[in-house]
Amino acid sequence: MARFVQIIEFQTSRPDDVQALHERWRSETEGKRTAERVTVTQDRDRPGTFIIIAEFPSYEDAMKNSELPETQRNSEQMMKLADNGATFRNLEVTNEL
Repeated sequence: MARFVQIIEFQTSRPDDVQALHERWRSETEGKRTAERVTVTQDRDRPGTFIIIAEFPSYEDAMKNSELPETQRNSEQMMKLADNGATFRNLEVTNEL
């Protein structure tokens, strides 16, 4: 199985709400989620732009994580906080150092 990374980019005027939403998801999915690492970043050059980087052992594990009710609820709420929707990138890892 190949490692898998999902990148979600969006803009919001409510960064504190995004952070609170991420913290709630993290708490609610403890012991259930398949994400090995989730990093929430804010673009220094584009205020209000956030990029979430989620790392998984495989695409299949990412889909299991996506099917969690907590993840689905989080995604719906995050879309309400995004000013203009979000861009998703689904990436197979081909090489690591």
